[in-house]
Amino acid sequence: MAGAEGISPPDSFISKEDGLHYWEGISADTDGMLGGIPSIKGFSGILRSDIQGSRTFLAKLGIGARQGRQKLASALEGGAGIGRVTEGLLLPLAEEVDVIEPVAKFTRGLEGREGVRNVYTLGLQDWRPVDGLKYDLVWTQWCVGHLTDAQLVEYLKRCQDALSPGGLIVLKENLSTTGCDVFDELDSSVTRQDSKFKQIFDDAGLQLVKTELQRGFPETAQMKLLPVRMYALRQKAAS
Repeated sequence: MAGAEGISPPDSFISKEDGLHYWEGISADTDGMLGGIPSIKGFSGILRSDIQGSRTFLAKLGIGARQGRQKLASALEGGAGIGRVTEGLLLPLAEEVDVIEPVAKFTRGLEGREGVRNVYTLGLQDWRPVDGLKYDLVWTQWCVGHLTDAQLVEYLKRCQDALSPGGLIVLKENLSTTGCDVFDELDSSVTRQDSKFKQIFDDAGLQLVKTELQRGFPETAQMKLLPVRMYALRQKAAS
């Protein structure tokens, strides 16, 4: 595999089936969703820091529950897992939230939840916008590594088609620190460089509105998490 990666791009090794097989074997709880990190001594604070960092990022874009900020009519979460971000971030900000998640056991707790309108049991590469449904915000976090570069471009184009006028797409993802994209055989995913994300956004016809690194994640002398960056995007104005 190491030799092959020198010839073929890392995303060419992504297998939808292998990725689903991995996640089907993961427990439907926050520890499972975050790869066991919250259970590591000193790392339980990642849950609070993650949601707070996302909330602060949106507030800087004028979106929030506090007075003077915009509350949303409708939001969509791509790759929702058990709904940790849906419940902790999006439901307090939006009247209705739709979710996309390919593993049915993860979203059972969201079925019938107040504020959750539609649950699409699909991979991001298979999701298509529903006619008549528009979103003020599409949030996708810690899951696009399961899409090839070309699939991610097409997913972002479909997200644009589903946006309300003035709506935003936010992507929140780990970044590679090796100087190249890195394929992970364990869950059949790719960790991308910042420069690759920006190329993908450009290819999808998106304008980068704001970007920030997540702050406040715990670290110890023995362990430091990958950097995580948030990107707020909107459709490029017609020239």
